Amino acid sequence: MFDPPLGAFLACAESVLGQTYPHWQWCLVDDCSTRREVLDALRDLAARDDRVVLHRRAQNGGIVAATNDALDLADGDFIALLDHDDALVSTALATVVAALDGAVGADVDYLYTDETHVLVDGRESVHFLKPDWSPERFRASMYTCHLSVLRRTVVDEVGRFRRGFDGSQDHDLMLRVTEHIAAHGRRVLHLPTMTYHWRSISSSVSRESTSLSRAVENGRRAVQEQCDRLCLQATVQHGPLAGTYRVVRHRTTRTSVTVVVPTRMDEAAKRPFRLAAAPTLCALSASAVRARECAEHDDGLDVRLVVSRPETLGAELDALLEHELTPDWHVATVGGSWSIANAIDRAVVLYPADVVVVVAPGLVPRDDLTPDWLGALVGLATSTGAGLVGALIADRNDVVLHAGWDIPNYRWYDLEGLMVGNPTAGNDLLIERECSQVSLAAAAITNAHWREFGHRAGGGWHDAGRGLSQALVEGGARTLWTPYARFDRAVAIDL
Repeated sequence: MFDPPLGAFLACAESVLGQTYPHWQWCLVDDCSTRREVLDALRDLAARDDRVVLHRRAQNGGIVAATNDALDLADGDFIALLDHDDALVSTALATVVAALDGAVGADVDYLYTDETHVLVDGRESVHFLKPDWSPERFRASMYTCHLSVLRRTVVDEVGRFRRGFDGSQDHDLMLRVTEHIAAHGRRVLHLPTMTYHWRSISSSVSRESTSLSRAVENGRRAVQEQCDRLCLQATVQHGPLAGTYRVVRHRTTRTSVTVVVPTRMDEAAKRPFRLAAAPTLCALSASAVRARECAEHDDGLDVRLVVSRPETLGAELDALLEHELTPDWHVATVGGSWSIANAIDRAVVLYPADVVVVVAPGLVPRDDLTPDWLGALVGLATSTGAGLVGALIADRNDVVLHAGWDIPNYRWYDLEGLMVGNPTAGNDLLIERECSQVSLAAAAITNAHWREFGHRAGGGWHDAGRGLSQALVEGGARTLWTPYARFDRAVAIDL
């Protein structure tokens, strides 16, 4: 700590001293503070309670050096991270210890809780109810934050806090810690309890304007280094909001893609004839041309477009569909009973590929806003452990129609109905992330996964996605969602 606002620091101190759990140690490292009232407060605090261990550095070393010095002082089996201007609720440590000592805590090396954001005057502004452990989300945003509690031996084994990552030192440490946990078959535990008051004042390095850009860049480097360590062929870019990141996956070999539009042409059955799929077919044709042009210059995507339709439509509807199809399109006819799953199955059998991308008739990709939408879907679908990958679906007024469904539903709001790009507490609409289920209306899945689990895609577009997502999760795969593949509803369709 260095010259903290005295009032905020004293409130922080009282929150520690007031813990209902008595067996704690508070390691305080003063990084050469200059204000007399701060130095006096530190001295008085150490004299007041022998559980407070105070160390004064001989020279200012920054947050990483100071925090590593605090680790040298620590005697506990677990380390809890507390900023000097924040505060713990009185039962925070008791709640954490009860979880770690209980049946669920035996194999836990990292525990995090929910948090409350507090304004300078003490008023609560946001309750951040977090999802369970989500590694894709964590690469995109350091969402676990506070309260973070880590097993001391693991922190030591991964090399503690690293110089050069000041301002994002926690993100960098947790990336390495969670890699270690995964490699050793241990667990990350989310405790859905408010234990921490995160005070929004300018003294925190991550919030100070003069250091924010440096901290954000350090965070990007930390995520890039994890991708490199995990041999993920990807480039990490800054996201749309400071402190968010996008992992752009590279293809090292050609990937074949079948884009399927299943259409029963219901909207074309009434006069005057209207083909709901028409704008979809037109937009996908243009996207496929661009994908093929890119593929000529790198290991890109071999794209095939397939419209899947009932075997019998009638002469007028046949002519209407034929009028809309360019030479890019292949047709798969579905005999017998019609269903979305049967339509996709027929297309996959006739035109197999590495990845299947499904687009509902009436949805159009927004190439102007997400020009690499196909690459984003395919990149996630072919990533390790991925199952079904869903896209952002919105209307022409930028109102969100679908952004994935999470379990547990940790938010106090619904994403549907928000404006595209709304900066929620968890940055849900801005980042790629795990979720429990996504709609099949605009989604990607590997051919292998579809062959194994496609029979679970029953009902309409949303229901089909829910069933397929659930089947894949039960099979050990992750359901993912990306904002970098946006589709707009050009024609009213029943999702």
